[in-house]
Parts: sequence; structure tokens; C-alpha cells
Amino acid sequence: MALFSKKDKYIRINPNRSLREKPQAKPEVPDELFSQCPGCKHTIYQKDLGSERICPRCSYTFRISAQERLALTIDMGTFTEMFTGLETKDPLNFPGYRQKLESVRARTGLDEAVVTGTARIHGQKVALGIMDSNFIMASMGTVVGEKITCLFEYATQEQLPVVLFTASGGARMQEGIMSLMQMAKISSAVQRHSKEGLFYLTILTDPTTGGVTASFAMEGDIILAEPQSLVGFAGRRVIENTVRENLPDDFQKAEFLLEHGFVDAIVGRRDLPSTIAGLVAFHGGEKA
Repeated sequence: MALFSKKDKYIRINPNRSLREKPQAKPEVPDELFSQCPGCKHTIYQKDLGSERICPRCSYTFRISAQERLALTIDMGTFTEMFTGLETKDPLNFPGYRQKLESVRARTGLDEAVVTGTARIHGQKVALGIMDSNFIMASMGTVVGEKITCLFEYATQEQLPVVLFTASGGARMQEGIMSLMQMAKISSAVQRHSKEGLFYLTILTDPTTGGVTASFAMEGDIILAEPQSLVGFAGRRVIENTVRENLPDDFQKAEFLLEHGFVDAIVGRRDLPSTIAGLVAFHGGEKA
């Protein structure tokens, strides 16, 4: 006797189920839950970065907004913003520039790529500037130049030290030669501030490049940098094609610059407020 009957040869199909029914889709994971560290290339859960936005594996400091920088650096409630409402011009009638400005203002809540004002850091009163790479990569246009110049002029008048967090892709190409002129304009204000015997501290953050590096970013009395920050003038490929040599892997990183004397110290984000306050106090700062 056969073990199986003929009817067992046939597959019974549920008539209510389509043969072409698609498999269940995997649940989507929102992109904002994870970030890839630019330093070690590992994927990190956002909550593991903490409010300081520091990679738990390699201590790379992620780029942060001006508002986040304020929250991490200054004494709560001491910041007074200054030199707002300046209108960015379009001297070249550059296609799409005005629309781009409107879009990035709405997205960031900033009027331009630098926030300026006064604040206290561990009790030390300073004139403070913070460049924000979320605003057209903190490129240096005429309003950025004007705000930083005004900050130095105010600090000179009020006998205040200047603390400036730099971050930039360089001069803003949409404003042509007008953007390049800001290098000399700000440098002149820095010199007048220095002649009064006042302290200027720069903190280089990722990235600080182009004309900003070629001028006021490297004119501080003391120059600090965050770990693994990219700092340089021309791009790596441009330099390699010019000198016809392969550059070191860490070329233009803060650690490379420290080794070659371009930076005075590399300071972790958590230690910056106390380090800034200590340097300001050492150079004549006064507590309230």
C-alpha cells in the first residue's frame, strides 16, 4: 500500500491569499537616530553622543550650532546678542543667492553665519563670537566681516577680551571680492584691539579653512583647537596637485598643527569653558 495518496501530491493554496503578495517591509529607522563619526567612521546612537556631541569611541567632536555652543560654554543667562539686523547684500546679483539666504535663515534661525555679543564664562566677561557652519558653511561674507569687526571695536572701547570660535569654509564666493576684503578689515580691527593691550583668544573648530584661516583665525594671542578639527587654507587635493607629493594622513588636522607649532593647545569640548576662563583671568580679566 502506498504511503501517500495522490491528493498529497498537490499543494493546497489559500484562495484568499495572492501569490504575488509582497513580504512585510522592514520598519524604517529615522536617520536622526544615528550618526556616523567622521573620525573613526563608526555608527553611533545619537543619545550616546550626549549634549557635548562627542564620539564615545574616538573623542571626535561633532560640529554643533551656535546655540549649542552657547549652552555648553557660557554662564546661563549672561549672553547679550549684539550687531543683529544687518542686511546681506548681493553685489554680484549671484543667481539664487537671495533665495539661498532666505532658506538657510529659516532653517537655522540665524541672520548670518556668526553670532556676536557679550557673555560671562565662569564669571569672566568677554566679547564673544561664534561662527556656525550650518549657515552656508560659515562662509565669510560682508555681514560676517562687519559683525566681527564691530565686535572687536566694541571690545576695544569697553576694554574687553575677545573670545572667537572659528568655523568656516572660507570667503563667500557669491559676494566675490567684497568677501575677500573682510580679511583685511577684520585684521585691522584685531590690530587696534591688540594695541590697547587686550587679550584675543581663538578656538579653531571643525572646519576652519580658507580666508578665515589666512587672517583672523590665526591672529589670536593664544590659539586653541578642538580635537581632530580640520584647519587649513587650500584643500588637500589642491596642495597635493601643486607640490606633486602625497601628504600625511593627518595633514591639516589640529594634532598635526600642534606638532608643527601652529596651535598652542588642543582642548576637549568639556574642558573649554574652564580653560577659556583661566586664560582670560590670567590676561587681566576680572570677575563680576
